Amino acid sequence: MPPLVLVTRPQPQADEWVARLQALGVPAIALPLMGIAAPADVAPVQAAWQAIAQRGGAGETPALVMFVSPNAVARFFALRPADAAWPAGVLAAGVGPGTRVALLQAGVPEAAVRTPTEAGGQFDSEALWALLQPQIDWAGRSVLIVRGEGGRDWLADTLRQHGATVRYVEAYRRTVPVPDAAGRAALQRALAHPAACCWLFSSSEAVGHLPALAPRADWSRSHALATHPRIAEAVRQLGMVDVRQVAPSPQAVAEAVQAGSAP
Repeated sequence: MPPLVLVTRPQPQADEWVARLQALGVPAIALPLMGIAAPADVAPVQAAWQAIAQRGGAGETPALVMFVSPNAVARFFALRPADAAWPAGVLAAGVGPGTRVALLQAGVPEAAVRTPTEAGGQFDSEALWALLQPQIDWAGRSVLIVRGEGGRDWLADTLRQHGATVRYVEAYRRTVPVPDAAGRAALQRALAHPAACCWLFSSSEAVGHLPALAPRADWSRSHALATHPRIAEAVRQLGMVDVRQVAPSPQAVAEAVQAGSAP
């Protein structure tokens, strides 16, 4: 019997992943460890849309708009002007397959979307840069990075080293999670029966919220899957010993869980 997978992504992605895992025969429940809220000020997002739609605004039209997550896509496109289409010649990029799906669903033409291939097995800024670097002479180009408050600056620093001008726009705020009754029950189940559960982490920040939710927990008997080496390391620092890396797709997670539960 596969363990119960605790999906810690923010909503609504958590429920989407639960549904997809269940369809693959893996029991799963949502336990979001990070909340997503609208930005405190929507004016920078609106100005960014003006620039993208070639209507002036804050800065020149970017050659590339990079989205750090599916939530960045959802929140940014929620403020799109009603008559604004994605313009030709502007690339839209992300580091994972979930962001690619979100961009296509938002109406960005497939020819404009750039994300690392699933075959490559690496989903981070370094893999995205390896894809983007040879496609454009970045000197003098404008790049917009859509994110929440703060975040990793590696891609922005690398683009600047190659002569690009990089701006950030904050399309959402990350908030501390407040589990509902189902979430609290799932947390207690995972603490009481660690061998019967498997945590699924897609964010180091989400891992960092667990000590406040369960301050006296012994994590040494818990099991986890992490979608990136940096996340896996954060999980180990929390105290979990059995931590495996997995690609950020429901199919990969289902295969890892089922392989781990095989006799």
